[in-house]
Amino acid sequence: MFVSAIAISGGMIGCARTVATIDVPPPPRVLTNPTPTIEELATAINRTDAIQQLSTNSARLDVRSMAAIPKLSATMHLRRERSFRLRASLPIVMGAGLDMGSNDSEFWFEVPEGVTQTLYYANHQTYASNLNRAVLPVDPSWLMQAIGLPRLDPASVLAGPVLRGDGMIEVRTAEPTAAGTFQRVMLVEPSAGYVTHLFLYDPNQRLVAKSVASKHQFYDTVNVVLPHAVDVALYPAAGPPMEMSLEISNYSINQLLTDDPGLFVLPATPRRIDLTTLTAAAPATAYRDSGSIGTRLR
Repeated sequence: MFVSAIAISGGMIGCARTVATIDVPPPPRVLTNPTPTIEELATAINRTDAIQQLSTNSARLDVRSMAAIPKLSATMHLRRERSFRLRASLPIVMGAGLDMGSNDSEFWFEVPEGVTQTLYYANHQTYASNLNRAVLPVDPSWLMQAIGLPRLDPASVLAGPVLRGDGMIEVRTAEPTAAGTFQRVMLVEPSAGYVTHLFLYDPNQRLVAKSVASKHQFYDTVNVVLPHAVDVALYPAAGPPMEMSLEISNYSINQLLTDDPGLFVLPATPRRIDLTTLTAAAPATAYRDSGSIGTRLR
């Protein structure tokens, strides 16, 4: 099973460099109405359209669901719409590490298993049509939303926006897929208008993914607010949650920090498994919520 296959030996030790704490002014206010219209909210959130490329060589990855491995030095590069690459190196082990990527046609997740690397991969279209029985509830391109580049289409809104008791703005949208209509809940900071939380539910209203972003900074050159810390959790239909935290020291905006021609190319790892050949067990029921707008989500 894919979920259990990525348990990594605890014999690999080391640590990544600490992310520096920077005192920065708060982002400017863009939402003046405590209950903005959906058009006003979309305008605030979709400022991230100004970012077509995002890159960093100064990240730190903590795979919290794999307690045996240390925090890892990482690089992350993305290019809209689906090109994404996150690579984290294991200290003292040359050529070994975690590799998560996506391009227009396929995605992959490569992990060390013993002394070899195993590549799990799938075609986007084929995988999306089988999400109801897939071992992973989303593909890595979803992480582009989680790290600060979500979009809000007013035509997709099912409920909201509403002002929650904790002061955040909540909106629920429909996310059609070949496997049925998923729903996404976004929590938005009520002044500067950036997304802090994302929750993704499958057609049966089971929570399959969530992200919590923090340490936000405003980049005036593109008028965008980006997080420098993101916690992500994926809830497979079978097996324990997969949780990781990503911290970023510095971003390069609209310029990739690499000229690697194979940056968004599926690795040629000999040992590989097509994820569409793996089938999850019946969906778990532990990660449900009431599905009602305004409910405080965990």
